[in-house]
Amino acid sequence: METARVLVAADKFKGSLTAVQVAERVTAGLRRVVPGVRVETLPVADGGDGTVAAAVAAGFERREARVTGPLGDPVTAAYAVRGTTAVVEMAEASGLQHLPEGVFAPLTATTYGSGELLLAAVEAGARTVVFGVGGSATTDGGAGMLAALGARFLDADGKPVGPGGGGLADLAEADLSGLDPRFAGIDLILASDVDNPLTGPKGAPEVYGRQKGATEADIATLDAALAHYASLLGPAQAELPGAGAAGGIGYGALVALGARFRPGIEVMLDVLGFAPALDRATFVITGEGSLDAQTLHGKAPAGVAAAARAAGVEVVAVCGRLALAPEALGRAGIRRAYALTELEPDPAVCMAQAGPLLERVAESIARDFLA
Repeated sequence: METARVLVAADKFKGSLTAVQVAERVTAGLRRVVPGVRVETLPVADGGDGTVAAAVAAGFERREARVTGPLGDPVTAAYAVRGTTAVVEMAEASGLQHLPEGVFAPLTATTYGSGELLLAAVEAGARTVVFGVGGSATTDGGAGMLAALGARFLDADGKPVGPGGGGLADLAEADLSGLDPRFAGIDLILASDVDNPLTGPKGAPEVYGRQKGATEADIATLDAALAHYASLLGPAQAELPGAGAAGGIGYGALVALGARFRPGIEVMLDVLGFAPALDRATFVITGEGSLDAQTLHGKAPAGVAAAARAAGVEVVAVCGRLALAPEALGRAGIRRAYALTELEPDPAVCMAQAGPLLERVAESIARDFLA
């Protein structure tokens, strides 16, 4: 395959390499075996953490804003702008990365800063906002976000309820009349790899609460509080796909901001210009830190592989660890997967040495498919 044109479109290896670093290491390994190979890199993301970084790598301008973090302290959050399109990542403002190690606040963590970040994007001139939701520290149904945009959530005494999902148990009145009117003219796209409803056995508290430090009692409290909140704002929207994304911030965006839900990887491939890049490619390398059952449900490698297969372009994947059988990979459109753990079985060493190991993996791909 002397005229191979390789497209490297991989997500981050969480905890070890950013998507940009993955692309750099894969390129280096390929060129060590086939020095003249043509490589185009397009770091990708599925709406979760790393989405802004992927947009910046694709030519968007990085901007920053000081916003309210999940615990109420100020944090610096990045977003990305190109023309009248902005990419906003809720985790930048309200994500788990803003919690001190071992500290959780399942009942009181707020999405207020995510609202401030959306506002910053609109004030920067955005008319289309891709709102990537995932990696949140919060389970407040987006109430904090809406409060930052002018909504009022009051208790029986007419006072604002406390922050977080726990405070919604005291909600007596939800007043959306003060919402910033500019959002009526914004195309807000809710980009998520999660299609859970807001509450119930598949809802945000039950499925994702534990990873945010919630006890079983907290989960019951949050589920009841969010159900009460939805009864005042709009019960029907609570069942929509994506309502349960990022602790229910999806619900807030759907019910009050006119957002439309799309699978995160589909949105991001559009925004990043994946289709024209794929047109130029004869071979695609995708991947992420762990290729497992979750990958098949809307994660970046599955989206890349589906698009490439539809275009008749061969795809292989790189990963830190592989937990999918060859048959499952094949159904996803991935010819073969190369895992770092095949070279270094110790997970800790594998993560610490991910860069050099990934270069060696890329050398193998080059020998197997390009040389």
